[in-house]
Amino acid sequence: MNGLPWHAAHWARLQARRERDALPHALLLCGPHGLGKREFVQRFVRGLLCDQPVDGNACGHCRSCQLLLAGSHPDRSVVSYGLRKDGVQRSEVVVDQIRELSARLAMSSQFGGWQVAIIDPADAMNAAAANALLKTLEEPATQTMLILLADMPWRLPQTIRSRCQRIEFHLPDTDLALAWLREQGIDDPSAALAAASGNPGLARQWAHEGVLDIREEVRRDLAGLAAGRGQPQEVAKRWLDSAPAQRLWFAAQAVADESKARAVLATGPLASTLDVDALDGWYGAANRARERLRGPLRADLVLLELLATWH
Repeated sequence: MNGLPWHAAHWARLQARRERDALPHALLLCGPHGLGKREFVQRFVRGLLCDQPVDGNACGHCRSCQLLLAGSHPDRSVVSYGLRKDGVQRSEVVVDQIRELSARLAMSSQFGGWQVAIIDPADAMNAAAANALLKTLEEPATQTMLILLADMPWRLPQTIRSRCQRIEFHLPDTDLALAWLREQGIDDPSAALAAASGNPGLARQWAHEGVLDIREEVRRDLAGLAAGRGQPQEVAKRWLDSAPAQRLWFAAQAVADESKARAVLATGPLASTLDVDALDGWYGAANRARERLRGPLRADLVLLELLATWH
């Protein structure tokens, strides 16, 4: 199982530590969604638990590999969004989940090797859950590894982050990303990569899902509102009905392009009447609005407030 090309350096360093028997007890893998953190973890854990790994990669045939493929390996645990008593999926990782995990990790490995626990997304732990995890991080059992995955690691307490070996995934070089996208059969890799702000994983996903059409629609909506065509209420309703967070991403991106165009031209592609400072403020407001969609506020009001300031 080969990793993504921009994983190579992280993989080599981690395997070198394994060869020296110097693996940490806690890893924090972080960086933007779409760069393959979860694929990296899956590859690493399979190799770590495999009976006959080759260059850190799982053989795929031993008993451990077969159990991992079946999702029933006794020394691998995964904590993610659980269910409430009424059967509704939670929006956070709660303290009872972490306590149960800690109790499990306190027991010996059933196969006599590593015990691995994955918390994904770790940045969804509430305060009580994070506090409960801290004790396990401070007093790790022998050959026990905690792996935390976070798209937004700043949401984690510093006390958690400081006790983990951090592996941070950054956007790869443009040439490397474009070459990989061509290998994936993407017709217009440059356009896809630009839409994803240099993130090749998102670029591939969006190209396959037709998300790039949404990008153009958002730009038309903003240009129309700037020209006095349409109403913020109408645009807010359409955005709310179809991928609102995605549209806010593209809206912020479009306004960033507008600001860049203003640096050399009298007007930008959106023909906004906002000045440069106001454009910068709107860009920040769009990103905050995307975050606010995760909270308790009414999404339609969040979108309407933002679009009204653009109009």
